[in-house]
Amino acid sequence: MSKAAELANLIGSINAGGGGVNRNVIINGAMNVAQRGTSETGVGGSNGYFTVDRWQFANVDTDGRYTVTQDSSAPAGFANSTKLDCTTADASVASTELIKFRQKIEGQNLQGFAKGTSDAKPFAVSFYVKGNAAATYACELLDQDNDRQITKLFSVTTDWARVELTFPADTTGTFDDDNAQSMQIQFVLHSGSAYTSGTLNSDAWAATSATERYGGISSFVDSTDRTFFITGIQMEVGQNATTFEHEPFEQTLEKCYRYFQKHVSGDQFTGFFDGSTRSTSRAVSNGYKYFKTMRTAPSLTVSDVGDFSIRDAPNNDKGSPTSVSIGRPGLNFTTLIFDKSSAGLTSGQPHSVVADNTSTAALIFNSEL
Repeated sequence: MSKAAELANLIGSINAGGGGVNRNVIINGAMNVAQRGTSETGVGGSNGYFTVDRWQFANVDTDGRYTVTQDSSAPAGFANSTKLDCTTADASVASTELIKFRQKIEGQNLQGFAKGTSDAKPFAVSFYVKGNAAATYACELLDQDNDRQITKLFSVTTDWARVELTFPADTTGTFDDDNAQSMQIQFVLHSGSAYTSGTLNSDAWAATSATERYGGISSFVDSTDRTFFITGIQMEVGQNATTFEHEPFEQTLEKCYRYFQKHVSGDQFTGFFDGSTRSTSRAVSNGYKYFKTMRTAPSLTVSDVGDFSIRDAPNNDKGSPTSVSIGRPGLNFTTLIFDKSSAGLTSGQPHSVVADNTSTAALIFNSEL
């Protein structure tokens, strides 16, 4: 590679995140942040974000069940991996079945690849994997703005190994420069015949054709004796993968806060906010600030309404709410509404909301892609 080409790749890597300094456009590739928890069992009934932040386990039509874990088994230089474990095998494989581990990426974070232009850059993807048996799986880049894709196979052994894959530049179809989903990077562990009957599309980007997506992969669901570990996932501009870009935990956590925040009491009577009562059955916060700016106005769920207590100014317990909702959605702050099914509050009076004798009361804000 010429010095000019090396410099172009370096500049592209620096700018891959839409002007940021990170060359890796993947968030939480080292699997260190897990706001939702470190293990989830019985996974398989639906797609979901279960443990490590930004990584979604996708299950289509399989009867198998799985455990998803943030695991301490990791290659040198890493503290964590994600472990997928098949706990209930799928005895009858339907043609439309799929198992994927994936991350969805905003278009504005992909502009450095210049996709769809004459200056389009290659995608260098690298990661560490191992399993409890030899297997072949697939890594797919899926352009959802233009319905295009490309897939490459990789091998797994019982030892940690680094995989480096180069996906060619694509001069067709630009990524939208916004905060919506433009691409998925997908690690495909199982597929039915609807996606394997054609010739694997691995050499060049092409219009998405189901039959040409995953031919040649092993099945992760044919036995309960199946495990898959992955960490150190990186995607960057350039022909060649570079060493994994480690960053401080706090920096990764702040990136994850853009998509998901779990505000936990941490103490039995921690106060969440002060506000005022708007009726005899409704309490509203004066304002509630997120940890960091969120991607879009988030949805809200709570650990359990019984985990919260509405208190009046003298700190008398006025009971738990029956519902909690967002009043004024925003990217940086909101108002929170705590409703009771019966009267008991004094309208127009100061109040506070605290954890009700629990250290696990949580407000959960979600603006995932």
